[in-house]
Amino acid sequence: MAVLPIRITGEPVLHRRAVPVESVDEALLTLVADMFDTMEAAPGVGLAAPQVGVGLRVFVYDWTDEHDVHWRGVAVNPELLVSPLELDELDEDDESEGCLSVPGERFPLRRAERALLRATDLDGEPFEIDARGWLARIFQHEYDHLDGVLYVDRLAHPHGRAAQKAVKRNSWGSPGQSWLPGRDHLED
Repeated sequence: MAVLPIRITGEPVLHRRAVPVESVDEALLTLVADMFDTMEAAPGVGLAAPQVGVGLRVFVYDWTDEHDVHWRGVAVNPELLVSPLELDELDEDDESEGCLSVPGERFPLRRAERALLRATDLDGEPFEIDARGWLARIFQHEYDHLDGVLYVDRLAHPHGRAAQKAVKRNSWGSPGQSWLPGRDHLED
């Protein structure tokens, strides 16, 4: 398999809604295997197809929770239902997240505590995961990518402004920029 270049914010595929997967074929199987390799090399806990330049509704995830339960899989044509957001104060340490398409930056973002993922696997079998905590956050983050939304697009003031400055400081925000995990050293 192969490690693929990760697209950086500004790349058009990151800012448009991905199209549904119509069939699981050899090309999709190769893409998913390459996405797992890329995610592991980055390292990351999730990766959506648009992040590697493919506008399909598919993402992969790999995370071990606080109870040592290992969550690893692929979601094809997912649907995501989320619980209402809590209105308490944002915890900047516990609620900070990063993104491989905005490398080296981390900002706090309120996400729903619970998310219900419905998708199909590579065998075409439907599945459902009732996720809480960080797994719910991972699913929301990757699902956003499929709708053309980066987490920095959701940031409230002053974090949204800081994200905009980081994009400008790094000369991102225009098409054609990417980085290759395992070759390019970027902070995560």
